[in-house]
Amino acid sequence: MKINKNFDNLVPNYLFAEIAKRVNEYQSANPDKDIIRLGIGDVTLPLAPVVIEAMKKGADDLSKKETFRGYPDYEGYAFLREAISGYYKSFGTDVGADEILVSDGAKSDCGNICDIFGSENVVLVTDPVYPVYVDSNIMAGRKIIYADCSKANNFKAMPDDSIDADIIYLCSPNNPTGAAYTKQELQAWVDYAIRKDAVILYDCAYEAFITEDLPRSIFAVEGARKCAIEFCSLSKTAGFTGTRCGYTVIPRELERDGHNIYKLWYRRQATKFNGVSWPVQCAAAAVFSDEGQQQIKVNLEYYKENARIIADALDELGIYYTGGKNSPYIWLECPRGMSSWEFFDFLLEKANVVGTPGAGFGSNGEGFFRLTSFGDRDKTIEAVNRIKKLLSE
Repeated sequence: MKINKNFDNLVPNYLFAEIAKRVNEYQSANPDKDIIRLGIGDVTLPLAPVVIEAMKKGADDLSKKETFRGYPDYEGYAFLREAISGYYKSFGTDVGADEILVSDGAKSDCGNICDIFGSENVVLVTDPVYPVYVDSNIMAGRKIIYADCSKANNFKAMPDDSIDADIIYLCSPNNPTGAAYTKQELQAWVDYAIRKDAVILYDCAYEAFITEDLPRSIFAVEGARKCAIEFCSLSKTAGFTGTRCGYTVIPRELERDGHNIYKLWYRRQATKFNGVSWPVQCAAAAVFSDEGQQQIKVNLEYYKENARIIADALDELGIYYTGGKNSPYIWLECPRGMSSWEFFDFLLEKANVVGTPGAGFGSNGEGFFRLTSFGDRDKTIEAVNRIKKLLSE
């Protein structure tokens, strides 16, 4: 018996596992310290009341023979897919309910989608990059090339015709940098993908944080239906990080190498995934109701205000950053020439604040640091005050 040797090419520890290890070691040695965590992008506010009621009703349905539900449809129940389709229409994008496949989240779909593509394909990711895009393809043995994001391009890489790629991962608003592409910039990527006969894997998990005139979906861009697959999640939009629900959109006409992409993904899901539970799909549908949209907006505004508080502090300190607007993430340049992990330790030990070292997101993340706006308001304000005091000394 042999092990998949591609796993030997992964970094030894997953980024957030390493952060947890360091924080736990520090806390054990300093049990009296009040540590504020602005690192991992987990939400802190409860689910919206209408969502909870729908979930309770869904669970109650399972207690009665006449309303009991077993295995769900592989693509998700029609009522949820239709609700998602209506949500797209609310911001002017036409996506059919029969092009939506419900899942347990964008992260798993972003990693699993490449099951349907050959291992010889070349994968293009932006650097810095969300780890799942890289790690899942390393596990599969694919060649990965990187498009540089830096201060010079405001952390928004653009296509280069001298580079050939078959699979392109884009995330906008971006995790970790918070940078968001304009429609014209996304048009350039769509045109590039069509020229290269490539497929864009577009992660828009943070689209609900967009406040400016920016695309909420890759399908707002002309030609995207010829080359793109879109992934979205209710994790940050509606607080489903522990509930698990997302969706993938594949245009029915999208084909490559003589195969229909929707049919391939459906076949993959039917084999390896048994769908999202009835109570969770009921809860997810409630998110897209008029009442649900009003209620989740309250939480979204809370997180947006946290982001503004952090961004204002960085403005006051004169520190370069991206994000903080259109995004729950703030990507800042480490002060005093510190490396990412040096700043992590400095902030943890001197201010008892936890963030995420940029080096964990790729080589271009070195010297940068990610903070998130998903914390408690009072703790966010306290963390900001600690950081301001520390960096003003």
